[in-house]
Amino acid sequence: MAHRHIHDHGHGHHHGHAHAARPSQPGEHGAERAFALAVALNLAFVAIEAGWGWHVGSLALLADAGHNLSDVAGLLLAWAGALAARVRPGPRHTYGFKRAGIVAAFVNAVLLLGAMAWLAWEALQRLWQPQPVPGVSVMVVAAIGIVINTATALLFVRGSAHDLNQRGALLHMAADALVSAGVVVAGALTWWQGWDWVDAAASLVIAIVIVVGTWGLLRESLHLLFDGVPAQVDLEAVRALLASQPGVTAVQDLHVWAMGTREVALTAHLIMPAGGGDDAFLHATAQALRERFGIGHTTLQVLRAPSPQACDGASAASVCTA
Repeated sequence: MAHRHIHDHGHGHHHGHAHAARPSQPGEHGAERAFALAVALNLAFVAIEAGWGWHVGSLALLADAGHNLSDVAGLLLAWAGALAARVRPGPRHTYGFKRAGIVAAFVNAVLLLGAMAWLAWEALQRLWQPQPVPGVSVMVVAAIGIVINTATALLFVRGSAHDLNQRGALLHMAADALVSAGVVVAGALTWWQGWDWVDAAASLVIAIVIVVGTWGLLRESLHLLFDGVPAQVDLEAVRALLASQPGVTAVQDLHVWAMGTREVALTAHLIMPAGGGDDAFLHATAQALRERFGIGHTTLQVLRAPSPQACDGASAASVCTA
């Protein structure tokens, strides 16, 4: 059901705001349960890994426990972003805190890239000076890590398709599962062949793979933080759809941006010299934008003549004023 209102400004045009209700996304409320369970699982694993590492005197396991503790911080950050995005709008924040999820995804990507930089540096140092690794103990604990991280990643698979914040959590946990798998393989080779350098080499390869996979998340979240057009929206196709509506001769001031990890907003001026732009027209246009592009928050202003102060650079004569 669409919530809409029309303002007649008395200057020969109408300003229409059509706020199409965002379809309920699968797992939106379940995301909070997923974050809570993920945090609990990873905290339990940190306790197991740190305790066993202390028991056997393994610096590698203690270091990895510290890394996994940073993962818990990343999950808490993503969880906080999901909760903040649900805060209702108010007089001081008319959009609420919907963008918190994008910020959380960006910080999560930065944390993961930082962790991989540290891992790569440690790996390069150990390639020059290999250190003995307690193969069997490391294999057992890393295998537990694979199970925990894979289970955690699976919690976010469904929501990651339409939520950048959950995709960041998914990538983070999948990366950790990959690291744990590499540790198991390296531990096995070290135990079998006595190749102490394998642990460092495997870590370096894993770090490179994870950086390549995380770079897209960093780039997309940064793009959205600066009001970039979401990847799933073709701006020229949106312009063409608006221009094809009955009575529309031109489209000005077309802006599309992400309000959060789930909602997309649009504003535009529709030039309709012959009149039109009534409630039914605005409702149908907003419905078309929602169904075709997933744009759920649409603000359309109908003008009888092009504005000399268009801000979208649609023509060389366009001038944007504050």
